[in-house]
Amino acid sequence: MKKRSLLAVPTLALLLAAPAVFAAPPSPVAPVVSSEADQTGLALTIYNDNLALVKDRRTVRLGTGNGELRFMDVASQIIPASVSVTSPTGGLQVLEQNYEYDLLSPQKLLDKYVGKEVKLYQKNPQTEREEVVSATLLSTNGGPVYRIGNEITFGHPGRVIFPRVPDDLIARPTLVWLLANSGSGPRELDASYLTGGIGWRADYVLTLNEGDDLADLAGWVTIDNRSGTTYRNATLKLVAGDINRVPEQQFRKEALVMRSAAAPVPQFREEGFFEYHLYTLQRPSTIKDNQTKQLSLLQAGGIPLQKEFVFKGDAFSYLNPAGEAAGNRKVGVFVEFANRAEEHLGLPLPKGIVRVYKRDKDGSLQFVGEDTIDHTPAKEKVRVKLGDAFDVVGERRQTDWKKIASDTYEAAFRIILRNHKQQDIAIRVVEPVPGDWTILSSTVPCRTGEGHTAEFTVPVPKDGEAILDYRVRLRY
Repeated sequence: MKKRSLLAVPTLALLLAAPAVFAAPPSPVAPVVSSEADQTGLALTIYNDNLALVKDRRTVRLGTGNGELRFMDVASQIIPASVSVTSPTGGLQVLEQNYEYDLLSPQKLLDKYVGKEVKLYQKNPQTEREEVVSATLLSTNGGPVYRIGNEITFGHPGRVIFPRVPDDLIARPTLVWLLANSGSGPRELDASYLTGGIGWRADYVLTLNEGDDLADLAGWVTIDNRSGTTYRNATLKLVAGDINRVPEQQFRKEALVMRSAAAPVPQFREEGFFEYHLYTLQRPSTIKDNQTKQLSLLQAGGIPLQKEFVFKGDAFSYLNPAGEAAGNRKVGVFVEFANRAEEHLGLPLPKGIVRVYKRDKDGSLQFVGEDTIDHTPAKEKVRVKLGDAFDVVGERRQTDWKKIASDTYEAAFRIILRNHKQQDIAIRVVEPVPGDWTILSSTVPCRTGEGHTAEFTVPVPKDGEAILDYRVRLRY
């Protein structure tokens, strides 16, 4: 009889007696956390319209294979779709990207513990000792509702103690990446993203001399950071220009009074960039969250200046009889200078606010007006309206009007200008005549101005008046 080996044919008893061996599930790998302490470089490019590009380089120790990286200390107004992460040495692939912004707060912590057990600490008024009560948080609608034992209560005076912070609550906005890393050890990562909440503008201080024919100009960069993070020792670049973007909430502006100062060492290097201009700060700078920072942009003195008085008419009085539509009219005061190298300037000027000052008889600087300017290239003129003249008034009357044809009109006007100042002045009268027009007669020579207006330069003596009469025919 042939014997059968027990090793060859295991019996059920042997199988039942053998200890069971199962493969243990792989233990979860703790995510790698990176903060600003890992930064080896930070570059910030700020645009005019509430936008900045952040380039953050960090050295991070990653494990081989797939793992999670929590990239902290990023802007809270980050645009998640703009995020990019690379490694200069390669060997890194982004499998998944998340932006976590469910931030830790007392209310969020309560909401996360609905249906769970917490502890309530309260002081016993008799023993004056703090006692601990276990409770189940049932709801947070309108305030915490607890079950203590078999009873339900709300408005409990005790301090709430939570066993731990839930995993899905974070203290600061964080980028979370699932990365496939083929190497090991320290690795450099370059993360870049766009963020809102930070922008810049130019502010200028124009100081007039006594004769209003020369001025000193100081330019400042004003950076307003509401992006939710601090940028420490950042390489700073500013882009001046009108970049096309999807409309969003306008960058909040504040009116800041700038002070004149001694000529500073130039801090910014200017260069043409695409269809814009780029200004690079020649040193690192720290821009704190919720901070308005000002940096000197330029300083120029002895700029030749032209001061001008302007009186503007009304367009509606050409096509209809206006009769004795008279009355005092404001005369605007403007100053203008050329942005040219021979005038001690010649730099592209970013758009911003120009605030104008002049010294009084005591030598104190007094504010005399402000205006906004657009981006101004070199060799163009800068024009600033200061306000309306106090001692100069104008009066405008329609002295004749008739309709010659269905589309042709003829009108006559008298403009009276009075100067109560103690010096002679000249006033530029701007008449917005519509359509195609011809001046038939005029007591002062006429020229065609910007926007096809009729313009007259009228000399007005000190403490005196001047009269301009003209007749115009127009087709409209």
